[in-house]
Amino acid sequence: MKKAVFLDRDGTINVEKDYLYQVADFEFVPGAEEAIRRLNQAGLLVIVVTNQSGVARGYYTEDDVEQLHRHINRELARHDAHVDAWFYCPHHPSGKGSYALPCSCRKPLPGMLRAAALRYDIDLEQSYMVGDKQADIEAGMAAGCHTILVRTGYGEKEEQALDGPVEIRDDLLAAVIAILQV
Repeated sequence: MKKAVFLDRDGTINVEKDYLYQVADFEFVPGAEEAIRRLNQAGLLVIVVTNQSGVARGYYTEDDVEQLHRHINRELARHDAHVDAWFYCPHHPSGKGSYALPCSCRKPLPGMLRAAALRYDIDLEQSYMVGDKQADIEAGMAAGCHTILVRTGYGEKEEQALDGPVEIRDDLLAAVIAILQV
C-alpha cells in the first residue's frame, strides 16, 4: 500500500479567496510549490481533497474547478512538482438542483479520502491530511490519517477553536518538512 499526503486546496495550497475559480485570481501560498515538490521527490502521493460548494451554489461550474486544477498543475510543473489526483465535493445541502444533497464526500466527512484510498491503494493510517480548517482535520481523523493544521488561510482562527491535540505548523512547507522528518 502507498502513503499519501492529502492536501486541502484553498488556504493551504493557494491564498484563501472566497469561492476561487478563476485562473487569474489564483496565487500560491508562499512555499507551496516547494512543499509539493518535496513530497513528489519523497515518493509520496499528493492528493488534493477540496470542498467546492460554489458549484452547488451556482457561482461556478465543475468545468471551472477542473480548469483551475489543470492550471495549478501547469504552474507546479514549472517547479518540477505535481498533484497526483484531485478530488472535490461539489455538493452542499442548501445548494441548487442535483448538487443540493447531503453526501459522504463533503469534509468533515472522509468520503474523498476513502475514495482516493480505494482508487490508489493508499494506507490511510500511514498517510497525512493537511489543511487550514477544522473540517479538514476532522475528515483526516475520521479516515484514520495523521493530521496537521496550517496557520495559513483560516488556520490561525481555526487553531483557537480546535479541541484536543492537533499538530500545528505555520504553512504547508513547514508541515511537509515535519512529515518528511518522521
